Amino acid sequence: MSNVLVAIVIIAGFGLICGFILGFSCMRFKVTDDLIVDKIDNILPQSQCCQCGYLGCRPYAEAIIKSSEMIDKCTPGGEEVTLKIAELLNVELKTIDNKKLITEQQVAFIDETNCIGCTKCIKACPVDAIVGTRRSVHTVITDLCTGCDLCIAPCPTNCITMRTIPGTIKIGRDISAMPIKI
Repeated sequence: MSNVLVAIVIIAGFGLICGFILGFSCMRFKVTDDLIVDKIDNILPQSQCCQCGYLGCRPYAEAIIKSSEMIDKCTPGGEEVTLKIAELLNVELKTIDNKKLITEQQVAFIDETNCIGCTKCIKACPVDAIVGTRRSVHTVITDLCTGCDLCIAPCPTNCITMRTIPGTIKIGRDISAMPIKI
């Protein structure tokens, strides 16, 4: 009986030592999620507008790293986000034939005379730039609107249009036509 008890204690001790070694190894050699994807995701505006062709900012960040997607597809972020991503990835952006890209900021505008207060546009807005309640007139907070135009399609009365904000012309590098490989 004592031989069986000694064998059990030895096996338990060996298991305990292996458990501590595995636990320490797990903590010491922890594999973190893609840090570069996290950094790109933090740079993106988190509007989840899908204008880049992906279902949100995180999938777009993953595509930039894993699928060599172009870094200039974020419409709400514009040139500022593209330049930050290029700096992070150490990618040089060059102008094409020294042309300048003129971009104008657009925002949604609701024709309040035709708005029926259905709240479909509010549900579609990824950045909560539309305010209003059911059966009342809605309006757009222009400072929050990214110009993604996702609110236009669900509107049953077609009272939402995109308008250019006066005085928002920005001149920058022509980076929209340049494929960027990482």
